Amino acid sequence: MRRRADHQPSRRTFLDATGALVAAGLTVGCTADSAQPGRHAATSAATPAPVSATGRHQAGITLPEPAQPHLLAVVADLDAGAAPGPLLAELGRAIRTLTTGADPRLLGLEPGDLTVTVGVGPRLVRAAGASLPGATDLPRFSRERIAPGANGGDLLLQLCATDPLLLPIAAAALADQAGDRVRERWRQSARRGANVPVGEGRTAPRNPLGFVDGIIGPHTAAERERDLWLAGPPEVAGGTLAVLRRMELDLPRFAALSVAEQEAVFGRRRASGVPLSGGSAASGPELGAKTPDGRYLVPADAHARRAHATAVGVGLMLRRSYGIDDPAPGLLFISFQNELRTFTATLTHMDTSDALLPFTTTTASATFLILPGFDGQRPLGSGLFGRSRAA
Repeated sequence: MRRRADHQPSRRTFLDATGALVAAGLTVGCTADSAQPGRHAATSAATPAPVSATGRHQAGITLPEPAQPHLLAVVADLDAGAAPGPLLAELGRAIRTLTTGADPRLLGLEPGDLTVTVGVGPRLVRAAGASLPGATDLPRFSRERIAPGANGGDLLLQLCATDPLLLPIAAAALADQAGDRVRERWRQSARRGANVPVGEGRTAPRNPLGFVDGIIGPHTAAERERDLWLAGPPEVAGGTLAVLRRMELDLPRFAALSVAEQEAVFGRRRASGVPLSGGSAASGPELGAKTPDGRYLVPADAHARRAHATAVGVGLMLRRSYGIDDPAPGLLFISFQNELRTFTATLTHMDTSDALLPFTTTTASATFLILPGFDGQRPLGSGLFGRSRAA
């Protein structure tokens, strides 16, 4: 996987750096016993349970639950003349060996709960069928400062794990598998905040602004069939649509607000995630609730109101926010939904008067069709780009 010319490190440099990182990670803290050949360093925490890469849906969307704390998103372009079908089939086979620990490119590390989720961008989807879900590019919105190399893309690799050391190593293995057929546009390492109980047996993490995030979404099987998974056409059934938005946050200006002012921006209590209208965090805000003098308990410009599916008139989206440090403090926002309009109509509704948006500047943006699940008989991407030889 080649990097674009505007990235300084070459692919060889990246692989060398990954090797150095692995060496450092395996050396620090080794005991005399764990340093013996063929032995791994002991860890204080149990290795997370593995997550199967195969099935009706790709892993890394609803499984595992809750989502792993660390993520690496890699966005790349397919070289002219490279066929997407064989490439995706190869990547699917590599993902299976990586997540089962059978790939020597893991350098002896246990894969734990590593997941790799693959999506293809609108250009590739249009080549397969102009009317297919995922064939439409994202429109431009306000408060964007996006360089050309950080807008769009042909291929998404979303890698998630509890152990952050796994992510660049697995990414290097997939880059090796892809070779010169793809060139990297941008990548982003990110992490989820600590999980907070929100009721109904569920948890949600805090975002970089200190608020519990992603509480409302398609959590039940029925909601996911309705709003998350694509029902058809057959070549995309079981997939979904993803939107990635990297944002810089004006943390000092937000932190200068009083807690009450911050809560008015979000429409929820900072400590608990409970809506300003009361109830539980999981139950969601009562948008019609008012004070005795007629003011909305959840302010008219509060994020919880402006982004609410009922207020917008769209389905639910599965939303994830990850904190980032580089290239600037902020967040990586990812949403999954079975209609792109769910995202675009929501952001258009927010664009007019959402109190949260003035604290954000979007610096990278893309949408992808997350391919349906795969297995040994159905290679990754075979429904969309033709069948390749099974593993």
